[in-house]
Amino acid sequence: MTRVRIEPWSEDDLDLLRQLNAPEIRGHTGGPETDEQVIARHERYASGSGLDRGGMFTVVLLPERVKVGSVGYWERVWRDEPVYEMGWAVLPAYQGRGLATAAVRAVIGEARAQGTHRYAHAYPSVDNPASNAVCRKAGFELLGETEFEYPPGNLMRSNDWRLDLSA
Repeated sequence: MTRVRIEPWSEDDLDLLRQLNAPEIRGHTGGPETDEQVIARHERYASGSGLDRGGMFTVVLLPERVKVGSVGYWERVWRDEPVYEMGWAVLPAYQGRGLATAAVRAVIGEARAQGTHRYAHAYPSVDNPASNAVCRKAGFELLGETEFEYPPGNLMRSNDWRLDLSA
């Protein structure tokens, strides 16, 4: 059985973030970032600012202990309500094995344990069947399509998936 564990993002994870910045991974989220943007993102992730406000994690494949992706949650305001947003990415060689779903379930546990917000949302592109399947398998409820700004300045057509963290 394939198992994963999530571990807090660390200074050692810059190479993983560079690998996750590939066109085949970032194609549904505005494309690859510049190296300067990746470094800035890594610094935000590694700073681990207040886990009550969220956190970023590496996805570690067990028993090999290979870092295969990222998963996280962070605060945002959605439709005038404070919520957590969740996001994830898995390296292509490890996709299609249920690793993202397992990692999302683990990070749901982290967000639920905070007890800060009732809902978590995810906003995968309507054209990203794999990420939409992760939402469904992880227990999110599809609320419908929406326009979502990501990256900043770019509107994309997304599905709005919601999970009740109090359930």
